[in-house]
Amino acid sequence: MKHLALEQLQVLEETDPDYPRQILSRNERIERWAELLERNPARRLTTLYQTEFQSAGTRDAMRADGSALTVAFEDSYLRGSGLSDDSYGEAKRFFELNDHQLHRMVCYCHFGANVSAGTTARYVRRFLPSQGKGMMGWLRQLFAV
Repeated sequence: MKHLALEQLQVLEETDPDYPRQILSRNERIERWAELLERNPARRLTTLYQTEFQSAGTRDAMRADGSALTVAFEDSYLRGSGLSDDSYGEAKRFFELNDHQLHRMVCYCHFGANVSAGTTARYVRRFLPSQGKGMMGWLRQLFAV
């Protein structure tokens, strides 16, 4: 086993664009995001202002420093799995969410200027299939809000 200094490990942590990406399922990506948010549930996250009133192109480009999307992008594992930035559109693509689902988690109109990471984690977890709920769990996943 090779021993490395902390500084060397931090350099290795950065993702290499030529290195093959990890293949994660949608559920694994969402689970990872929820876990990241739960690490510091009291952390205040910035929301995005009035996403529902923006054109599709503008909405997809929206981002805010310190948002729930930033928490996901700060994780080298998710970046290595294909998350390319912390914009609304990229989160929608990477986590395979629709506008309604993502809007419910990150928009100003639901929480005001900021929201706790713990609250956001609960919303993120709603997009994971309910274990042991059969058809009702599947339907909830299909129509998650």
